[in-house]
Amino acid sequence: MMSKTRWALAAAIAVALVGAKFALGNATSAPAPVAAAPEVTTAEVLVRPLRNTADFTGRLQAVDTVQVRPHVGGYLESVHFKEGALVKRGQLLFQIDPRPYKAEVDRLAAGLAQARAELALAEANAARGRRLLEMRAISREEADRLQTAAESARAQVASTAASLQAARLDLDFTQVRAPIDGRVSNAQVTPGNLVGSADVLTSVVSVDPVYVYFDVDEQNYLKLLADGAAPAQGGSLDAAVAMGLADEDGYPHRGRLDFVDNQLRAGAGTIRLRALFDNKDGRYTPGMFARLQLESGAARPTVLIDDRAVGTDLGNQFVYAVGKDGTVEYRKITTGPLFHGLRTVTSGLAAGDVIVVNGLQRVRPGVQVAARKVAMEARLDDRDRALVRGGGADDGAGGRVAARGRTGGGRDDG
Repeated sequence: MMSKTRWALAAAIAVALVGAKFALGNATSAPAPVAAAPEVTTAEVLVRPLRNTADFTGRLQAVDTVQVRPHVGGYLESVHFKEGALVKRGQLLFQIDPRPYKAEVDRLAAGLAQARAELALAEANAARGRRLLEMRAISREEADRLQTAAESARAQVASTAASLQAARLDLDFTQVRAPIDGRVSNAQVTPGNLVGSADVLTSVVSVDPVYVYFDVDEQNYLKLLADGAAPAQGGSLDAAVAMGLADEDGYPHRGRLDFVDNQLRAGAGTIRLRALFDNKDGRYTPGMFARLQLESGAARPTVLIDDRAVGTDLGNQFVYAVGKDGTVEYRKITTGPLFHGLRTVTSGLAAGDVIVVNGLQRVRPGVQVAARKVAMEARLDDRDRALVRGGGADDGAGGRVAARGRTGGGRDDG
């Protein structure tokens, strides 16, 4: 009985082993599924002739700033402007009580009339004295006295006329007018107050154009000298300046460098520069923060890429280049400033390279990808796209931005 049981158990084990071998054989013989190539968006790098740039920050300042003070004292009678409005040169701003000055004008006008009457009498007496002297009817001493009286009367007329002119000026000065075209501040004195020449009534700042003052460190200043942008000894300025405000991307506004200070500040190691920008629409306000790109030197070929293509790895910047067979390659790069929405690259890429611009998180070096190719400038707006395609020809210098300045990283939007 035990023998039969053992034989049955052995047969069952054999059947199980045969079944397992058959199942294993089927499993190993089935082909493994092939992973689909990750889909990414690629673009060929752009190469454009661009000039050197350096990035700085500064503040807008009015070309003219005038504190409005009265020439004469008196009680403030009225205010004739809307606070914060644009005013024209010569526009009435304040009226000081004119009555005391009008009275003085009237008094001196009467005095001038009296002086002229006395002059007429004195001149008649002097003429009569000369005739009598010829007739030997009076002495020469008496004739000289009459002539002196006439000259004194003539001087009195001139003196009174000058005093009257000054009084009329004082009367005119009771009307305080805008000294320049610009935007007026608030009235710092209200009607009824006594004001004098030391009191600031308001201020007016010019609107168009505007200055932007900024400081350049010594290293960048030496590069500007080497590029010929800043004059070493009183030469001409040859640097274009682009500006962006706090709420803007890039540097859409164009200006020019018009002043370089005559010495560096020893403590800070910087030199003060000034740029000039048109402000016909009045958008710029003195005191605004501004980002500046100072362009200099001759244009040279520069690689441009979409900022989304740039990744970071332990502080290094990189892109994924795609070969002709679709294989991904890790490329370490060095980047420069933005040019109309595209990032400049100073090393690591060359003309003809194709890189991943969207989908970095789905690839790794060595894998093959399914690429959908687009233009590198596809995401830009119409204005920036036109400038990028034209190499920044809006400045007539073959390009705007290139290798020098602060660097920037990228991001991947997936």
